[in-house]
Amino acid sequence: MALRESRPWRCHRAEGRWIRRRSREQEASLAQSNGNGSVRVEIYDQTYQLRGSDPEYIGKLADYVDTKMRVVAQQASTVDSLRVAVLAALNIADEYLVLKSKFDTALVDYTARAGQLSEALDEVLEESRLAG
Repeated sequence: MALRESRPWRCHRAEGRWIRRRSREQEASLAQSNGNGSVRVEIYDQTYQLRGSDPEYIGKLADYVDTKMRVVAQQASTVDSLRVAVLAALNIADEYLVLKSKFDTALVDYTARAGQLSEALDEVLEESRLAG
């Protein structure tokens, strides 16, 4: 008799590849708060007890890390969980730095535009004050 995993899996497409994912009901049961701020999550088939103020957010973070690790494991064809974790962390850090760079650029642009609009408004108000 072949042993089967007791976890129901479903296919999920992430970053152009199919990976196995748990059902929403199972994810909800894995990211449960036990009332003292501790949340049980599963990342890459390992269970962790984490503490935080928002159990739902912690569950989302854990799911994101789990997905990244599974994608990396498929792409790298490795079973070494430490290597998978490091490569997933590098991918997440890359995503973060790209987004941070875009945000910083947008902030500079918006700040410059706000300064231009403020100066234009000051000129109009000054002209209005002098004319009136």
